[in-house]
Amino acid sequence: MNEYMLRASGLRKTYQNGAAAVEVLRGIDLGVKKEEFLVIQGPSGAGKSTLLHILGGLDEPDGGTVFFEDTDIQSFKENERALFRNRKVGFVFQFYHLLPELSALENVLLPMVLRSWWERPKAESRARSLLERLGLGKRTGHMPNQLSGGEQQRAAIARALINGPRLLLCDEPTGNLDSVNGKNILSLLKQLNKEEKTTMVMVTHDKDITGVADRVVHLRDGVVVR
Repeated sequence: MNEYMLRASGLRKTYQNGAAAVEVLRGIDLGVKKEEFLVIQGPSGAGKSTLLHILGGLDEPDGGTVFFEDTDIQSFKENERALFRNRKVGFVFQFYHLLPELSALENVLLPMVLRSWWERPKAESRARSLLERLGLGKRTGHMPNQLSGGEQQRAAIARALINGPRLLLCDEPTGNLDSVNGKNILSLLKQLNKEEKTTMVMVTHDKDITGVADRVVHLRDGVVVR
């Protein structure tokens, strides 16, 4: 049985910066084991976020392949890739991307309700359960501007988990938080990793990852370094 949930081979990505071509990823090989908590670190511009977006099907590489449980996600058509992201992958970003006109509960509901409106009663029950678990049970009706930064990030995590993803991709999830809230979010993600058996890949500058990461990969100049 294949022990890897994700396998990336030979990933390359180049962006145009005016007339100049900037090679962001230069042949990345990476494997992520099932239920692993993998942290990717490196300086700004190393290609961490680009790599994360390609692993989750948000972006396409110029070369190389990404396999999710032995399926090449580059083989997906656009609608198949959208379904893959909605049902298999959760995303947590540095900036919470909560819709300001929706309550915490409504924001969490969005990914599940987009699948089918007739599932709303089931979705709402799960959303309330997640918010309760993440310490926001009494904040479900609050708008994003009525929540602290840490609360907004927890709401964003609940939204990422609403469809029960196998894989959670976190791009600097503590980068917009103070040190106390940052530690709380790291602890929460580790708890979810263990209890929900969710495979996690996190990009972070946060040095306080002791006891959280199962493995740390360092990226520099578009390549994996020791």
